[in-house]
Amino acid sequence: MPKTFTTKRMVEFSDTDMAGIMHFASFFHYMESVEHEFIRSLGLSIYTKIDGQPISFPRVAAKCDFKSPAMCEDVLDAELYISRIGRTSITYQINFSNGGKPVAHGEVTCVCCNIYHDRPPESIPLPQEVVDLLSPYVAAA
Repeated sequence: MPKTFTTKRMVEFSDTDMAGIMHFASFFHYMESVEHEFIRSLGLSIYTKIDGQPISFPRVAAKCDFKSPAMCEDVLDAELYISRIGRTSITYQINFSNGGKPVAHGEVTCVCCNIYHDRPPESIPLPQEVVDLLSPYVAAA
């Protein structure tokens, strides 16, 4: 059984529509926030230097399937695990629930990149030290 990273998020008023239901776009902000919290829990940063080179992890794909509504001031449980570590990419799975009831399931794929200020990012292989930190969170296929 892989390790999972868990955290909580309260649905804020600004995350809802006029009916007080969490707006679908807010889930994407929550997924990014959970991912960043997970990365920091490993002692890393979403924008860091490894071997003196600035790297980051831009998203190349994101999706979210909605199961049931979340309302303003609900406290959602978020559970993150990794479904795939590729040569340059990481695919995260994030489950949101409220009191044990499934609310949404998200998937985010990001790519490890060198970050330059004078040209576009360039994908690079994931550093082994990053792979070693992420590996305990990979679910068996």
